[in-house]
Amino acid sequence: MRKLVLFDLDNTLLAGDSDYEWGQFLISRGIVDRDLYESKNEQFYQQYKMGKLDIYEFLDFQLRPLAQHSRAQLDAWHAEFMRDKINAMMMPAARNLVAQALASADLVAIVTATNSFVTAPIARAFGIAHLIATEPEQINGEFTGKVAGTPSFREGKITRLHEWLASQHKQLNEFDESWFYSDSLNDLPLLEIVTHPVAVDADATLLAHAQQHNWLSISLR
Repeated sequence: MRKLVLFDLDNTLLAGDSDYEWGQFLISRGIVDRDLYESKNEQFYQQYKMGKLDIYEFLDFQLRPLAQHSRAQLDAWHAEFMRDKINAMMMPAARNLVAQALASADLVAIVTATNSFVTAPIARAFGIAHLIATEPEQINGEFTGKVAGTPSFREGKITRLHEWLASQHKQLNEFDESWFYSDSLNDLPLLEIVTHPVAVDADATLLAHAQQHNWLSISLR
């Protein structure tokens, strides 16, 4: 039996939102203006939780700081970010769930709207080799502040999943079981096309939908 397991990252495998926390980290280090950035970061986060986020407006805001610093400096800051913020957000129950998936599935991937600069080291820390994330545009290894390709958000997660599977010479319908774990109403499009949707510490909208459709609902907290 062929099995595909997909995980959302923020507020699913992580006890928090890496995108939001990266913004707060930049503020705490004085890398971005606190008054301007903090209010916008919070505003976009609330829009996301309500399912009303304009992903391109958000990415214009979120990716801009990446274009203002060298990759070497960004990588050094990210190492601090992992140590000071992310490690504590990687829950033991989430690590165990990932370990079970890696042991039992043919393919395991994280599918996240958060950009790959922020999330690739987190995926590696979980031991997950495959990451489907929003891709920041790069030229000669440096970020431009723009997005490359389709953002991995809402229906875009489905587009990016099919692209990734094609790169693995596979299709979704080749798997007898496909699992997707998520906390967010924003992931309903992808949850609805897998054979085993799982609501994880779900927001109110997703939880109600999961209960109505008899989806599995779990907590990793």
